[in-house]
Amino acid sequence: MPALKDQRVLITGAGQGLGAAIARVFAAQGADLILMDVDEASLAAVNNQIGGKAMLMTVDLADASATQSAIAALPGPVDTLIHNAAILRPEPLEDVSLATFQATMDVGIQAGFQLSQAIWPAMKAKGGALIFVSSQSGIKGFVDETAYCAAKHALEGFSKCLAMEGEAHGIISCTITPGKAMHTPMSERNYPPELKAQWIEPEHLAPAFVHIATSRDPALSGQRLNAWALSQEHPL
Repeated sequence: MPALKDQRVLITGAGQGLGAAIARVFAAQGADLILMDVDEASLAAVNNQIGGKAMLMTVDLADASATQSAIAALPGPVDTLIHNAAILRPEPLEDVSLATFQATMDVGIQAGFQLSQAIWPAMKAKGGALIFVSSQSGIKGFVDETAYCAAKHALEGFSKCLAMEGEAHGIISCTITPGKAMHTPMSERNYPPELKAQWIEPEHLAPAFVHIATSRDPALSGQRLNAWALSQEHPL
C-alpha cells in the first residue's frame, strides 16, 4: 500500500485542532498536502509549522460555488481525503436559524459529497481512502445540537454507501470518531469542565489516520472507527 510520501492528501478544517494536528503528522511523513480552511491566517500558521510544504486553499465549504472553485483548482488526483471541517453552534431548536442549519449541513455533508464526487473518478483507477471525521453526535442525539447531529448522522450513512460503491475499485470509506476527549478550539468552547480535565492533544489521534491512509485495509471500510483505539494499536 502507498506510503504517505507517495500520496497527495486533502485535509479540510486544517487550520486548527484535529485537522492541523493531522497535517503536521502527515507532513512529517512526507505527504503532498492540500489544506483547506475558511481561515486564511490559521492555514498560513499551520503551513509555517510544516515548513511551507502544503498547498493552501482558503474556502468556505458552506458555499457550494466556492467549494466547486476550489475543486477546479486541485493540482491533480487525490489519494486520501480527510473531511474534518465542521460547524458546531449549540442552540435550542427554536433559536437555530435556517442559515445556521444550512451552513452546518453544507460544511458537513454537502462539501463531503462535492469533494468525494470530484476525486472519485481518479480513485477508481488506482484506489484511495475517504475518511470522514464523525463523533458521538453521528450516532446519538444531544440537546442543543439539532444541526450538528443531523450533519454527522448524514456523514455516517454517506460513508457506508461509498464503502459499498468503492469496494470493487480499491477505495475504502470510513467514519472516525476521536474516541477520547480532545483539546481543540471547538472543545474549548463546548466541553464541560469534567471533559476538559481529561482531554488529550489531537496529535495523539493522528496515527489512526496514518494507518487508514497507508493500509487501505478493506476491513476498515464501511466502519465507524475509534481514533484513540486505532492509534494505540498502530503507533507511529
